[in-house]
Amino acid sequence: MSPSRPVSTPQSPLLARINELAADMREVRRDLHRHPELAYVENRTAAVVAKLLREWGIEVHEGIGKTGLVGVIDGGSGSGGGKAIGLRADMDALPIQETSGAPHASVNAGVAHSCGHDGHMAMLLCAARYLAETRRFTGRVHLLFQPAEEGLAGAKAMIEDGLFKRFPCAEVYALHNWPTLPAGTIATRAGPIMGASDRFTITVRGVGGHAALPHLATDAVLCAAQIVTGAHTLIARRIDPGATAVLSITRIQGGTSFNALPAEVQLSGTVRTFDPAVQDKLEATLREWVDLTAKAAGCSASFEYRRIYPATVNDPACAQHALDAAGALFGEALRAESPAATAEDFAFMLQQVPGAYIWVGSRKGESSPSLHHPSFDFNDEALPAGAALLASLAERRLSPSPL
Repeated sequence: MSPSRPVSTPQSPLLARINELAADMREVRRDLHRHPELAYVENRTAAVVAKLLREWGIEVHEGIGKTGLVGVIDGGSGSGGGKAIGLRADMDALPIQETSGAPHASVNAGVAHSCGHDGHMAMLLCAARYLAETRRFTGRVHLLFQPAEEGLAGAKAMIEDGLFKRFPCAEVYALHNWPTLPAGTIATRAGPIMGASDRFTITVRGVGGHAALPHLATDAVLCAAQIVTGAHTLIARRIDPGATAVLSITRIQGGTSFNALPAEVQLSGTVRTFDPAVQDKLEATLREWVDLTAKAAGCSASFEYRRIYPATVNDPACAQHALDAAGALFGEALRAESPAATAEDFAFMLQQVPGAYIWVGSRKGESSPSLHHPSFDFNDEALPAGAALLASLAERRLSPSPL
């Protein structure tokens, strides 16, 4: 990553106030961490968020996309109407048993905030409290608290429930903590920043039989193995080497006995891409490989391919707005050199509205557990930086002459 227009500045009044508010938000964050909820059942979580927003004099609209909610802050002098920007945080947790050992560890068995969405909510809440106090902008800020980011497309659900019709936005921004970057570091890039996430399931069917008499059977295991081996060569041999893609087969199931050839084997996995043309070609190529390999082995195969999330693609101007705001606040921002193959359903919002997805460094010391690890716990040191960036984007983009 390379710095983007670093500017050395003393601590701004905005950053000073955010640092004061962050202590309260750390306690809120830890409460949310202690009580995680899965996709579309973020009922307590949404209630906590709504209660705080109302206490700060912010208008709240609930039940959008089932458990999502939107807070609306009018600018100074009751400006109302006019330009609006959206600031988004995700709310759901993961089906993981937490092993962090933190005093605020999850009390809900098998559910944990192992991706840091508790931190994302706390950053947006902190920014919201500051913006509600100061209102040094014109127009409106829409605070988008979204359910079900982890694979169940809560962003899409909110959009289909009229999100941007009811709360139109000229631009939209979201943050995600990033444990590979030092705490508080801000990074983003123009264009693709996160991959499209696709899932596939392959079912190979043959004729089962005795393992000692394979000539009387049709070996579905061997056919499945050939599919796995060949599938992992498709990107290297069928996709342009200048393109970026990942294909991983993550599960193989079949058979119940050491001496019987099963009649059916199932494979499943994921594909990650950044270009729709590459996505189309890889799906078609994998489908062809499965069909031809099964026929050559005397088996049959079914192929199910699902596109879960599109690639997250930043608007170049909005990505630069984020880098400029971070540079003005902290003296430096990083322009990410390459996207990550992980996926994010904020992509659906960026298909509707120009905006940017931004990484906020959250590393503790020399290293931190990765996202989705059972011992992961959001680093509170990252909270002020993320909150300040969101608040600054609102003020800068809703000033009479946007910066």
